[in-house]
Amino acid sequence: MTVRRGGRAAVRSVLAAGVLAAALGGCGIRSTQVPTDFGPAPSRVRCTLSSTDVAQRSSTGVPVRVFLLCSKQLVSVDRAVRLPEGTSDVERRVLVAQGLLGELSEPPSEAEDQAGYETSVPAGLTVSGPRPGDPEDALRLSTSPERLTRYALAQTVCTFADSTAAEGDGSVVLGGPGTDPLRRYECTAELRSDPGTRKPPSTEVETP
Repeated sequence: MTVRRGGRAAVRSVLAAGVLAAALGGCGIRSTQVPTDFGPAPSRVRCTLSSTDVAQRSSTGVPVRVFLLCSKQLVSVDRAVRLPEGTSDVERRVLVAQGLLGELSEPPSEAEDQAGYETSVPAGLTVSGPRPGDPEDALRLSTSPERLTRYALAQTVCTFADSTAAEGDGSVVLGGPGTDPLRRYECTAELRSDPGTRKPPSTEVETP
């Protein structure tokens, strides 16, 4: 039988493959097929939202910003809260704060979820204004701030500090429902970049 040059090459390739498979089998290594289809490329860049996504969550009400978690950092996203007309400054601060908590505790939208956003603020968390003897800019949570997770506390502090619920100086005075002392918490660049291992810097607020 005459084997042409091309045929000889094919035979040699088959024999080589057989020898390689036998060698791998003798070493206890199974021969496998290398996959060539890795599936579709990711459709979203992490921590990035389109203008359409943002508009859907901030279309009605007073524009605000909340801090969600993404890639273990705090990232601000636009939101809106609704306020009744004719409210006093104190009432307005508390209503804004409650609206912000509601936005923080709400599960991220489908678009936000796909982009890697999440939240640690528990549902049902409420806020009230200052009690007698508290500074007028104090806010009291229904749970002691120190009992929140580090992520949840960082989200709450930075969201409040960046809103009209606080004095606009990058800090917010928070307390719990009981006799816990009030503390002024700060939202720093270090906290925003590493909220999982850092606690918000804080100082105790003296009350009469």
